[in-house]
Amino acid sequence: MTPRPHLGGAAWLKHGEVARLLALLDRDGEEARVVGGAVRNALLRLPVDEIDVATTAVPAEVMRRVAAAGCKAIPTGIEHGTVTVVIDHQPVEVTTLREDVETFGRKARVAFGRDWRADAERRDFTINALSASADGTVYDYVGGVDDIAARRVRFIGEPQRRIEEDFLRILRFFRFHAYFGEGTPNPVGLRACIRARAGLETLSRERVRMELLKLFVASRATPTLAVMAESGLLGMVLGGVAFIASFENMVKVEAALGATPDSVRRLGAIGVWVAEDAERLSQRLRLSNAESERLLALEQWWRIAPQADQQAARVILYRLGPQTFADQVMLAWARSDAGAADHHWRELANLPQRWTAPAFPLKAADFMERGVPAGPSLGAALRAAEAAWIAADFPAERVALEAIADGAAKSRHPGAQRAQSPAGSRSKFVKPGPN
Repeated sequence: MTPRPHLGGAAWLKHGEVARLLALLDRDGEEARVVGGAVRNALLRLPVDEIDVATTAVPAEVMRRVAAAGCKAIPTGIEHGTVTVVIDHQPVEVTTLREDVETFGRKARVAFGRDWRADAERRDFTINALSASADGTVYDYVGGVDDIAARRVRFIGEPQRRIEEDFLRILRFFRFHAYFGEGTPNPVGLRACIRARAGLETLSRERVRMELLKLFVASRATPTLAVMAESGLLGMVLGGVAFIASFENMVKVEAALGATPDSVRRLGAIGVWVAEDAERLSQRLRLSNAESERLLALEQWWRIAPQADQQAARVILYRLGPQTFADQVMLAWARSDAGAADHHWRELANLPQRWTAPAFPLKAADFMERGVPAGPSLGAALRAAEAAWIAADFPAERVALEAIADGAAKSRHPGAQRAQSPAGSRSKFVKPGPN
């Protein structure tokens, strides 16, 4: 095999923790290289966020060398040859070259080895099986460089066998295509995914969630999801109808607002029309409590529309809070007849940048001072005062707040009297001004 392109311009190969780690492991009869996504992204001129290292040295030797250099080695997966090295305060995963002796779905019994080709051939896709030595030389044993140039995601070897080793590779096939592929997915791989689709039901909900949420924010998520929907795979994962047009409109709305792509909001766009959709997805994907709450709140998207009265829009923002407000407005916009350039929707969506909802300034003590006793009457007075304060467009002036408190206290407790403050004192809900 002839060495392929160089990563000569990769600063992380020459300086920093990775360069130092390679210097430790790539000597004295052992070899070490950077493998996988870091090499792929460097060739694609994309950011390199996570760097993994493979080596011919067995785990015990890796840990010995790392300790001798004064660094920390954690045996995070030592039975499979993986050690996490903390060097210059940065964790780097180091794995000894290996071959699968026997596989049991996701599980595998491995043997350590020194064959870089065999190690590459056990990986999932050609673009993930590249390796690079410390001098930047790229090694390609499975045609990954050509597939990167063609923007093609292709299984290594027999796709069906790769999938049966781990059925999550069905979703990874589509995720990697959404990030790195162009055109339609590789037909041989697509056919294998469709034939093996029943295997999706064997996956843990957490692993499906992880892959799906990553896919949703990929640059080519919409056409990839459309292929998944047409082939029957997306419906299996979501357990319901996929609203592809709504998803694409959400992508456009986010772009129009300059908003960061949001996987949970996009999940709502593709999967939530009514409350039961949100509940089903929360269970199927085992979402976190925060994610589930956001998804359930999105069910109210149909209540939102651009407001001619800006005060009415401020009330909605106050009631919902900025996160839920943004989610509902953007989903309602995505499902409206308006385009992504619509001025009225943009104004509504940008309201949190122009106005911050204040906290309700009146407290229970303000009403107790006016003679309202603790109990139901006090709660009713607080609610009435908040409603009056909102209707008055959230005033902060002392006189307005005093009048609201007086009115709410009297309406809920006719015998209430306005609190008389000592001369020079101020009500508790009014901040003193500068001297």
